[in-house]
Amino acid sequence: MSADSNNASPVWFVTGCSTGFGRELVLAVLERGWRCVATARNKASLDDLAPEAGDRLLRVSLDVTDSAQIAAAVDAAQKQFGAIDVLVNNAGYGYQSSIEEGEEDKIRAQFDANVFGLFAMTRAVLPGMRARHKGFVINITSVAGLVGFQGSGYYSASKHAVEGFSDALLAEVGPLGIHVTCVEPGPFRTDWAGRSLVQTPSQIADYADTVGARMKQTAGNSGKQAGDPKRAALAMIRITEVENPPRHLVLGAFGVDAVANRLRAALADIDTWRDTSVGADFPAQT
Repeated sequence: MSADSNNASPVWFVTGCSTGFGRELVLAVLERGWRCVATARNKASLDDLAPEAGDRLLRVSLDVTDSAQIAAAVDAAQKQFGAIDVLVNNAGYGYQSSIEEGEEDKIRAQFDANVFGLFAMTRAVLPGMRARHKGFVINITSVAGLVGFQGSGYYSASKHAVEGFSDALLAEVGPLGIHVTCVEPGPFRTDWAGRSLVQTPSQIADYADTVGARMKQTAGNSGKQAGDPKRAALAMIRITEVENPPRHLVLGAFGVDAVANRLRAALADIDTWRDTSVGADFPAQT
């Protein structure tokens, strides 16, 4: 993304920077000489992040479920840098359970972070982008935002919600010069499957071969995933540097195959049932 004419470089605002994608993205942005706002619920976790960046890096405490903290973080960013060019909604976490055994408080807490926090963060940044008719919103969803997997129904639902939100957002702000992309990672070597993952272990025998097996697989693969967070960060930067960025950026070979297969299956259903679907309309007037 080209820099604002009044600034030396674009300003990125990234949520959830203590580890994983957020941290790697901040480092990659700063390596290019750009400016960045890095946020985390625990600001101390950012103390060792790129000390050489000086005043090009603003570290901010931010819990995206707290509207007052969102307003304060956006205000601090605008005071230091004047504008936010790229918003990366990265904060969020995974929750695994069977649908039947999902716990209400855990489900709602995940939606507060993954969905409502992202919505609120986007609303806070849009006025500045709209005033300049320029900006880029990157929403980190997941392959699970396009494909539902056993054991991740509620997580998948939260990411599907962000995908639908992003479709509508682009329809509204695209004509104003603001880009919107969902980044859909598959398995990557982040803390998603480790420290950050919340689980409700399945106790129902009927789900042992589906939910139970997937939970074991997730735990066993943690730290061994094929996806490289540093390469993911570079891919995210790349889409901001092209004239026509994609609406979807699936990351990793597993994700590309899973999403492509899912979309092919959906199109096959639509084609197979086309006559029944079209037949639900009132008869055409002759």
